[in-house]
Amino acid sequence: MRITVLGKSPSWQDAGGACSGYLLEEGDTRLLVDCGNGVFAKLRERLDYLDVTAVVVTHMHADHCLDVVPFAYALTYSPRQQPVPVAGYTGTDVPVRPHLLVPRGGVDVLRHLSALWGNDALVDTAFATQEYAPGDAIDVGEVRLSFALVPHYLPTFAIAVTPSAGGPRCVFGADCCPNEEIVDFARDSDLLILEATLPRPERDGIRGHLTAAEAGEHARRAAASRLVITHISDELDADHARRAAEKTFGDSVHVAAEGAVYEI
Repeated sequence: MRITVLGKSPSWQDAGGACSGYLLEEGDTRLLVDCGNGVFAKLRERLDYLDVTAVVVTHMHADHCLDVVPFAYALTYSPRQQPVPVAGYTGTDVPVRPHLLVPRGGVDVLRHLSALWGNDALVDTAFATQEYAPGDAIDVGEVRLSFALVPHYLPTFAIAVTPSAGGPRCVFGADCCPNEEIVDFARDSDLLILEATLPRPERDGIRGHLTAAEAGEHARRAAASRLVITHISDELDADHARRAAEKTFGDSVHVAAEGAVYEI
């Protein structure tokens, strides 16, 4: 299983970067986990978007789902997707329609988003959409996805991906505050990708994110084999975040960088 970081920024993009997006490859399956702003362009630098098997969205904050809309525009208006010859392409009667998996209520959110471009049916038409819920297990190509609700500002899901035939387990922690759910769900994972947005805990109000030290501590309690911390702004010191996570994890930690590749 191969995971490529397409974007790792928090809710504002790094200079020249993208928000949350990870390309997971297993055999012939190409799974895009999250598709935040800037991710579709980064995807196109590495892969033909018509080769994407499925997109799965952890939650409906814009920095995790906004580029589903331009992706849908490409699927709808690309000359390769038209029923008649266009601009040197032969035309097709069977346009590519990848799966799109979103939390319950996510389809309506995407309809509202695409309506801002003038077509509320755009995403439904371009993708084969499906909503998921806690405890679901969904097969996509050669991998199986499972989901666990984690605490954030709106319904948010950690996602585990394993080969359908068995093998290593990769867990995407999504966005979350300190919690036991991710510790239980990520237990004994081969690779845990966990947000570490904050340089210090929120001073007041409802918590929604982790610090690097908290991410390391959660991964240690989950007995994860490897930890990648992500969702960190380029305005923060990546080495400082890494050291803080390593101190609580008790082992080496990777800080996500655009283009980084992890194999398990």
